[in-house]
Formats: sequence, structure tokens, C-alpha cells
Amino acid sequence: MAVQLSVAARNARLDAIETTIGTTPTLEIRTGAAPASCAASDSGTVLATFTLPSDWMAAASSGAKAIANGPWQDTSADASGTAAHFRIKASGGTVHLQGTVGQGSGDLSLDNTTIVAGQTVSITAFTLTDANS
Repeated sequence: MAVQLSVAARNARLDAIETTIGTTPTLEIRTGAAPASCAASDSGTVLATFTLPSDWMAAASSGAKAIANGPWQDTSADASGTAAHFRIKASGGTVHLQGTVGQGSGDLSLDNTTIVAGQTVSITAFTLTDANS
């Protein structure tokens, strides 16, 4: 039998992620493959940088935590390219969360993965789901 957690334990674990990252995180959309781990150096080109709202994720419910105060937007993309991964950093620059980017797919969904410098970029969906149910 696999280890199982109650919904309350799963929700607490998810809410702890937002607490650890803090109330002034940034989210970077980047080209290329994500680094091997959050501890590895950044890779790819930064296409868009989002300053997330202080309450950037909704409270966890039923073992999942979704975008809050959205959609998240960057009104002026930093560079042109194809979005492939994201990194969420605490105010000091420590990466705590990373994943894939897609249009209607990926860990984080954009309105368009082909980004042109200066355009508005919108994050349309992002949900963290805890395992061990």
C-alpha cells in the first residue's frame, strides 16, 4: 500500500509552498528546457517577468491550489522567443518552483507560447496538485 495523506494534510502542504515563497515573488517565462532542479542555475532566455500579487495563489482545497488574483499579466515582454519553462523566485532570487509552459497545456498555461518583445503576456491557468491522495 502506498502512503496516503488526508485532504487536510495535502492542503496544508500546498499552502506551505506559497508561505515559503512569500508575498513578493516573481515568475519568469523562459525559453528551452528547465534546469535539472530548482537549485540549478537559470537556463534559456527570459521572455517575460511577472511580479505576482501578494496573495498569488488561492487557498488549497481538495488537494489543489490554483491561481489567485488573475489572470497574471506582463504588459511588456522582455524578449522574443518560444516559451518552454517557468521559474518562480522568492524576493531574494531563490528558485522554489519550476515547470513546463504550454498553450492550454504544460504545468503553466499561457495565452500564446510565441512571445514577441513588448507584447502583453497572460497566464491563463496554473494549478498545483498534491499527490498522496
